Amino acid sequence: MGRIRRLVLDTLKPHDPSIIELAESLSQLDGIEAVNISIYEMDRKVENAKITIEGSDIQFEAIMSIISDNGGAVHSVDE
Repeated sequence: MGRIRRLVLDTLKPHDPSIIELAESLSQLDGIEAVNISIYEMDRKVENAKITIEGSDIQFEAIMSIISDNGGAVHSVDE
């Protein structure tokens, strides 16, 4: 099976942690070279965020675990 090199996720996350803190957590995983998080909608308690992750060997389950551990949920895998 091939390696995942780019992943774009449509997510729902609470305001805390911030996108900077979440990006730092994701970027510490092995095989991750870049993380970009853009907020495209905000509510009183949550934010809709587009998370783009690039790297040489992205481990999908580890990404999902970090997002979930931080109170987030993935709506869809867009790329």
